[in-house]
Amino acid sequence: MSKASVILYITVGILVLFLVSYSPKNKTDHDHHHHHGGGHNQHHRLKLRSSFNFKPTRHDPIPFDPLVADMERRREDKEWERQHIDHSHPELATHDPAPGHESQPEWEDFMDAEDYLNDEEKFNVTDRLISLFPKLDVSPTDGFVTESELTEWNMQSSAKEVMHRTQRDMDVHDRNKDGFISFSEYEPPSWVRNSGNDTFGYNMGWWKEEHFNASDANGDGLLNLTEFNDFLHPADTKNHKLLLWLCKEEVRERDSDKDGKIGFEEFYHGLFDTVRNYEEDNHNATHPYHDLPEGPAKQLFSQLDKDGDGYLSDAELLPIISKIHPTEHYYAKQQADYIISQADSDKDGRLTLAEMIEHPYVFYSAIFNEDDSDDDYGFHDEFR
Repeated sequence: MSKASVILYITVGILVLFLVSYSPKNKTDHDHHHHHGGGHNQHHRLKLRSSFNFKPTRHDPIPFDPLVADMERRREDKEWERQHIDHSHPELATHDPAPGHESQPEWEDFMDAEDYLNDEEKFNVTDRLISLFPKLDVSPTDGFVTESELTEWNMQSSAKEVMHRTQRDMDVHDRNKDGFISFSEYEPPSWVRNSGNDTFGYNMGWWKEEHFNASDANGDGLLNLTEFNDFLHPADTKNHKLLLWLCKEEVRERDSDKDGKIGFEEFYHGLFDTVRNYEEDNHNATHPYHDLPEGPAKQLFSQLDKDGDGYLSDAELLPIISKIHPTEHYYAKQQADYIISQADSDKDGRLTLAEMIEHPYVFYSAIFNEDDSDDDYGFHDEFR
């Protein structure tokens, strides 16, 4: 590279840095910097991120903007297809691609998408918020976005994302392409099969026939799309049989003395903390479990122990199973609470359009650089 070229690149770089630092768009409250006391009101370049992971241990916030969610979905599909081919046909992965062969995934497409996101003419964040605001402000339409309205928006987005992934998995496992999955067609995820029997879920009931049958709401031996979605995401099911299976799995995991039920000590050392943390996260003041070390635990235990035998059966865990395995609503609400806490300038617990425009990148924080991805609310293991 010539000396003139080096000087040119340095000059352009300095000019770009100057323009970015001067841009009025940098007057935003970026969530993560507030947590660390940095207060650096930088203008971040938006980047798509793939939330794809073979192991269902990560619960990323769903993008606020449906347009961005669609871009991420298409990006993730390409990565998923590549990994699926690698795992299903390892012989193809061992050979070098022929000259001129297109690599998968096509990262150039993703760069184009990121260029689109960062082009003020094509993707103006303020204009996007103005267009999305009336879609959020619906119950009631009063010029304010409340926590419940934002939670509902997040829930709708999450439902689309979850069903998209389920449909993709359905296409893979439905070998005879009849729109249903039989147990013989289904295989546990490759990350389970390749990890041996010590992996959580494989040496218990997860991915096995009892799990499958509990998901089969109509008992026909096949899972349709809805039943298969419940199979993959049992915490969100309305199928009582599957919820009861989830309780049975909880008993199996917590039952240290293997008597088939949960005694107080088994409840107190583990389950109680999980329930208490859930209540505290939801600011639920009706159950002040943290007041005493053992008293509140005994109180909750006795409430759950309907037959008074001193043990909790699987059915007696039903009232708290959604606190042990939180639903999508829990995470949608957490995301809504976080967004409001960051963008609610007058602290009235709701957002105006002006407040949203004042803090635009709070709504797009899920697609910042990977360095900024350590969200306080961004992780959970729904398969515990």
